Amino acid sequence: MPIAFITHRECLLHDMGAHHPECPDRLGAIQDRLIASGLDMYLNYYDAPLVTREQLMRAHPAEYIDFIHASAPERGIHHLDPDTAMSPGTLQAALRAAGAGVLATDLVMKGEVRAAFCAVRPPGHHAERAKPMGFCFFNNIAIAARHALDHWGLARVAVVDFDVHHGNGTEDILANDMRTLMVSMFQHPFYPYCGTENPAPNMCNIPVKAGLRGDGFREMVTEKWLPRLTEFAPELIFVSAGFDAHYEDDMASLGLVESDYAWVTEQLLEVARQSAQGRIVSMLEGGYALSALARSVSAHIKALAEI
Repeated sequence: MPIAFITHRECLLHDMGAHHPECPDRLGAIQDRLIASGLDMYLNYYDAPLVTREQLMRAHPAEYIDFIHASAPERGIHHLDPDTAMSPGTLQAALRAAGAGVLATDLVMKGEVRAAFCAVRPPGHHAERAKPMGFCFFNNIAIAARHALDHWGLARVAVVDFDVHHGNGTEDILANDMRTLMVSMFQHPFYPYCGTENPAPNMCNIPVKAGLRGDGFREMVTEKWLPRLTEFAPELIFVSAGFDAHYEDDMASLGLVESDYAWVTEQLLEVARQSAQGRIVSMLEGGYALSALARSVSAHIKALAEI
């Protein structure tokens, strides 16, 4: 069964200024690598739709959605915080990014594809219910997870977050929603400086020290994540796929490589086979060293496609 690759040209129009690490070149680097490696031949390409207001409201209150719309500038760059800014193309890009996760969920639930990867920006896992931060405006993965629960009637979905930064926004939205399990690892202490104090029972937050390499990451996944995921038996697995824990990425201080991302994807596929009919929806989060990002996404997709 094919793998869906969901993106949209409007995701390239979001621009937070010269030299900002979350830049349009990220998507170009991924696409170039897929073509060069021949992986594009194994993918079904889809344009991300615009998310609807109803879908957004599964994760964000109406007042916040209105605030983001009202903050969109007609020209120039408007900062919502020191790291997070909107340009004239940002709102459409954010609506496409959130819509991609909804489409991916629909595709796997209809059985048209077994898994999907959403190459979209802006990312989403730092966006809280009513607060933009960390380059994020809408929480793409939480919106998709709630769509699976509320629209498709699933009883249990899991969110796996291997971005080097804690997915505080996803935790804020999904905490104590016992239909969900979130497992994550993140460098600590590090931005956004949370995730370690009194997590909700449906959160499995694993802080790791700077310098962690692949062997430590694999041990953590094997001993901490996989038992929780297997016990929970999710009917669909969502992945916040950040690749900034790569050793070439100077946004952080971990040391993962492409083979580690392939390996963890294979482990998640095995869990998905057991309880979720193999269904996985993966969404791009971080990853700012362009070559490392492109190679890591390629390894992740290759594992998803079981090539």
